[in-house]
Amino acid sequence: MIEVIEGEDIIARGDVIDEMFKMRAEVFHKRLKWDVEVEYGREFDKFDDEDPVYLISFDEHTGEMQGSVRLLPTTGPNMLRDVFSDLLEEDEVIESPFIWESSRFSIDPNLGPDSRTTVNRVTAELLCGLVEIGLATGIDHIVSVYDARMTRLFRRAKCDADIVGGPMKFGKVPTYAGLFDISQERWDAIASVVGITDSVMNPTGKKYYKVA
Repeated sequence: MIEVIEGEDIIARGDVIDEMFKMRAEVFHKRLKWDVEVEYGREFDKFDDEDPVYLISFDEHTGEMQGSVRLLPTTGPNMLRDVFSDLLEEDEVIESPFIWESSRFSIDPNLGPDSRTTVNRVTAELLCGLVEIGLATGIDHIVSVYDARMTRLFRRAKCDADIVGGPMKFGKVPTYAGLFDISQERWDAIASVVGITDSVMNPTGKKYYKVA
């Protein structure tokens, strides 16, 4: 189940955001060995100060956090424009109120694989959540910077992107910029991979997350 946290709720749900930062440190620093800043076991960057929208996946039975992704408008500071602009052609800019950027897509590394499919259900749930946000708010594309590992994951999840930049190596990692269209057809394709049949958004207003 997806809970959307934004605006003033980021402060009100500080326990959840803190847990998300710890999970991101586990994923990006410890597991993937990315060159990210970690302080006190938490990974965050300057874009977390830009009023992002967080989509966080919870186990609706246990309340435990399972994954997260961050959304930022391309009309303001974002990773593609301000960090990975070399992926694009000279003077090319992706900026529109109808295009938002997703980043820091992370899944709890302690979750085991789904034996029924090559795609983890939490992965599909977060992707469906991004599409649902887009359909509800008028976003028609999401742009993202990602590595070759995520390229394979997106393909398995029936969420292929139009490559708009790269590949280019940042460190040892081939990196791409991809543009994903938002449509009901996109949601249906992703959902079919793991058997999702209804909205992944929290319809009850219940606040998830079990404090350890």
